[in-house]
Amino acid sequence: MSGFFVALSSIDDVKHFVDAASRCPCEVDVLSGRYVINAKSIMGLFSLDLSQPVQVEVHGTDAQRGAFQADVAAFRVDAGQ
Repeated sequence: MSGFFVALSSIDDVKHFVDAASRCPCEVDVLSGRYVINAKSIMGLFSLDLSQPVQVEVHGTDAQRGAFQADVAAFRVDAGQ
């Protein structure tokens, strides 16, 4: 399983991301440092430092992972950013 990075710079970005994760039938985690947060939890995401990109891991089939990544493609960034 490989992850990807997203940058969520506004409240609307976080809402869109959580909505996309909630539509996903599989588990989606957001990793920031030592913390692992359920991506379907808006309160959980707001507990993180979102000034930096966070890592996302989708625990599902390739089709589920691809659909979710397409849904949040606007937030995706390279790991080096």
